[in-house]
Amino acid sequence: MTSQTPLPQSPRPGRPTTSTVVELNVGGEFYTTTLGTLRKFPGSKLAEMFSSSAKACTDAEGRFFIDRPGTYFRPILDYLRIGQVPTQHIPEVYREAQFYEIRPLVKLLEDMPEIFGEQVSRKQFLLQVPGYSESLELMVRLARAEAITARKSSVLVCLMETEEQDACYSEVLHFLQDKEKSVVKFGPWKAALDSSDLLYCLAMDIKAQGYNVVYDLFLVYPAKTTRIYLNIYSFTFTWW
Repeated sequence: MTSQTPLPQSPRPGRPTTSTVVELNVGGEFYTTTLGTLRKFPGSKLAEMFSSSAKACTDAEGRFFIDRPGTYFRPILDYLRIGQVPTQHIPEVYREAQFYEIRPLVKLLEDMPEIFGEQVSRKQFLLQVPGYSESLELMVRLARAEAITARKSSVLVCLMETEEQDACYSEVLHFLQDKEKSVVKFGPWKAALDSSDLLYCLAMDIKAQGYNVVYDLFLVYPAKTTRIYLNIYSFTFTWW
């Protein structure tokens, strides 16, 4: 059970002191610190939570309650106290640092390999692919729609690296549509992207949603040509 209560005040009304001791309940984990530590970075969400004008939630014991994962608040608090940079659970601490808007810590964590690779490098890579998130969502919707009464379902992915390829693939796309195949297009894009990296990102992001998926090259021979189309892949979802 939680309630709202003003922050502790100093003897002079309206001016809480930075040395005021504060007991916290963060997602069921208990911490003791000072207002000064929590307000170390003015402008952060955490500092705003404990500003003089804020009304914080409290638990049944009167501790200030924050409804966030308590385990990862410890590294946040250590950084605020002594500037110690976390070395474990980096992605989880990064997420909490973003939530509390502690920008110096966010920047430090983004320089670490675990975050730089995922949040900086890969994110910049995917920004070069127009409509990536929307097309990924479409893939999952099509796979789910075809999964009724079936153990597996497949969605074809066509990678259009250039405008020229987009024009060349019109024939094969019509051919696949006539065969009632579900096809999702990615591209064209202007940057020099490696198609294998894009395929890896697709598989990783789908698996991150809890789906069991594999992909393989899908060779297409339209009836009126002997041309092989090498930028079409079949993503197979296994449901049970």
